Amino acid sequence: MASNILNLAGYKVVRVEEDDHDYHITADVLRAAAACTVCGSSRIIGHGRNQQVIRDLPMHGKRVGIYVDTRRWRCTDCQKTFMETLPAVDAKREMTDRLVAWMGVQSMQRTFASIAEDVGLNEKTVRNVFRDHLAGLEEKFHFQTPEWMGIDEIKIIRPRCVVSNIRSRTVVNMLDNRNKTTVARYLTGLQGKQSVQFVAIDMWGPYRDAVRTVLPQAHIIIDKFHVVRMANDALEKIRKNLRSELSLKAKRALMHDRFVLLKRRRDLTDKDRFLMDGWTKNYPLLAFAYELKEDFYGIYELSSSAHEATRRFDTWHRSIPPEVRKAFGDLIRAFQNWMPYILNYFKHPDFAKDPVTNAYTESLNNLIRVTHRMGRGYSFEALRAKILFTQGAHKHELKRPKFERRRTPQTRNTSFGKSSNALEFGYFNKSFQGVSGTFHPQDALASKVNYGSDINTLVELLGSGKL
Repeated sequence: MASNILNLAGYKVVRVEEDDHDYHITADVLRAAAACTVCGSSRIIGHGRNQQVIRDLPMHGKRVGIYVDTRRWRCTDCQKTFMETLPAVDAKREMTDRLVAWMGVQSMQRTFASIAEDVGLNEKTVRNVFRDHLAGLEEKFHFQTPEWMGIDEIKIIRPRCVVSNIRSRTVVNMLDNRNKTTVARYLTGLQGKQSVQFVAIDMWGPYRDAVRTVLPQAHIIIDKFHVVRMANDALEKIRKNLRSELSLKAKRALMHDRFVLLKRRRDLTDKDRFLMDGWTKNYPLLAFAYELKEDFYGIYELSSSAHEATRRFDTWHRSIPPEVRKAFGDLIRAFQNWMPYILNYFKHPDFAKDPVTNAYTESLNNLIRVTHRMGRGYSFEALRAKILFTQGAHKHELKRPKFERRRTPQTRNTSFGKSSNALEFGYFNKSFQGVSGTFHPQDALASKVNYGSDINTLVELLGSGKL
């Protein structure tokens, strides 16, 4: 048992001691140092020993420590002393490479405190290993810069910034905060940032300022979802104010009113219409507010151009009765203050069928919230890593490079005794059969593009308990 318990090349197990919680394994290094690490000379002599305790993967539910008498050597040529390098041990830490790798993977799935308990290290060490693991993932995966970019936010302890690819419906980054400096730094570091055409944001000044500074060619669009939501908020204010003045009996007559009033008219059931009819007759302000909410949605749904959207907004604005104008004040001011960027929504070609909007990212935000709740103790960095780098969540596509005209005509000589150009040989419409199978010339130049973590896939992984 002693000779095989470690299963770690380069070591010979000398003794194994066991208690209720730990394995204490004494081992010798099989191969001694052969040359000086400073000058490379082979003329080295022993210069003492120093015992090191190397942490290893847990075994049988117990923590593992490997006790190694590490030898110190002195070079007779350069007179320098050095410690021998231990095989399979991380250069930065007194841990085996396999323990570091295991901790990195586990830190994406568990809390740092639970991992520290399993391996017998402090939580700070686990956090440092996680950060190195994350740096490796950042280096390994490079996401395609979105042509249609979404910048939204989610509150995890404090507001964080979420960057998405609107067309591919993927998340490409999560930033620690939503400050202009942080967002601008991220945008500045994007490869191919000049390819960004549209950026959908909410009405947060630092987002706009960062995009205007770093991506001057991009059209900023205020996300439709955030604008129309303010119409619902105005209706909510009126509903709550009305309920606050009613008796308990009258409030009961308005039971479930919020859920009905926030529905679109086209989604009302027969029961909803019956309830709505009674409420609006008894409380005319609710009728005004509901119609104004529906009419505001109509600005987006019925306008075919920015000019028509402006005209419809002006008409809607003038139709607001004085009794409810205050409740809609935030929406009016927001539309007027951000009008150029709101109207950009209608300037995008084919906006009715293929809009530039962050509306679908609400499912992403809900996913992040659920993941955060399920993993109490997760740091923001760990949560971000789970969303961005979970195995199997990335959306890929093979892309062929742009066609470039050949500089000089080329011919191909074949065994048939005559020259044959690409068309005669069937280069563009045939595959070459070889020993290893069919070869398509275009495939050799195709590159794999990573668009980021697919939101639908993340939702499926969460539902199956794999996230």
